[in-house]
Amino acid sequence: MIKPMRVLGIETSCDETGIAIYDDKLGIMAHQLYSQVALHADYGGVVPELASRDHIRKTIPLIAATLAEAGCTKDDIDGVAFTAGPGLMGALLVGATIGRSLAFAWDKPAVAVHHMEGHLLAPMLEESAPEFPFVALLVSGGHTLLVRVDGIGRYEILGESVDDAAGEAFDKTAKLMGLDYPGGPRLAKLAEQGQGGVYQFPRPMTDKPGLDFSFSGLKTATAMAINEAGAQPSEQTRANIAHAFQQAVVDTLAIKCKRALVQTGLNRLVVAGGVSANTSLRAQLSELMQGLGGEVFYPRNEYCTDNGAMIAFAGLQRLRANDIEPLAVRARPRWPLDELTAVD
Repeated sequence: MIKPMRVLGIETSCDETGIAIYDDKLGIMAHQLYSQVALHADYGGVVPELASRDHIRKTIPLIAATLAEAGCTKDDIDGVAFTAGPGLMGALLVGATIGRSLAFAWDKPAVAVHHMEGHLLAPMLEESAPEFPFVALLVSGGHTLLVRVDGIGRYEILGESVDDAAGEAFDKTAKLMGLDYPGGPRLAKLAEQGQGGVYQFPRPMTDKPGLDFSFSGLKTATAMAINEAGAQPSEQTRANIAHAFQQAVVDTLAIKCKRALVQTGLNRLVVAGGVSANTSLRAQLSELMQGLGGEVFYPRNEYCTDNGAMIAFAGLQRLRANDIEPLAVRARPRWPLDELTAVD
């Protein structure tokens, strides 16, 4: 009987500490997630030094809790995967140092995982997983990418943001509106109460060819509307502005996705990253894919934001291909997705 392969995954790229164990027969055996939202709330955004220190405090206890939840010991683990980039350098180094040290102490292979590859592969954790090839839209606080995916590690970047990522634009606009951190989800909630057609904001870079994104101009247009609304706008006015902003982002993402699908001739779309949990975006992309006769795939909401499950899964794929990390501890705050090696 072939022994199942199990990987411990560690995610510490920004403000969430995620730990999980993935078994290639049983799937996710256990996962733990600690969010630093309360820690950073008073500052209106992530403070890198505080994030790093909190990862130091939380990572080891969460690993112990995950092993206990799964009923595993170190002897049951076949490899240790950790997020090596991109992300905040200090936060990455916490996970990389702990992960590489554990692997050395346990005499197990270590695997350095690309954070965005983790997000890209997160829908593979679902029962209805997409088949290759497909187009992936990766939308998070730090990245907005359109990628042609022909296999694990076989990535072609079709388009990316030239300035703010979609999630970053949500968070910055929410801050302009005086919404508490984390602003993006709060802005989306407020937008549900808004009326369409009251404000009209641009759909950036959709009137020219290409698949790149830009959200800084949209953010500026929204800021002007906020200023024109006065010092104490009504709650309905605030909701109308939030609705118009969100719709502009969703329309822009949908237009670019359709363009990418037509350009590649593919009819499967994967959407992942924190913004992929946005209900308005999901509704519009589902409608788009129905019209194109294709399918759209998402991870479940708990795997949309940063988590250890996606790192454990991606790490197992790399471990199978013997893509092993050397003894030196390395982290890469900037790491182009298309530099990854293909997994045959």
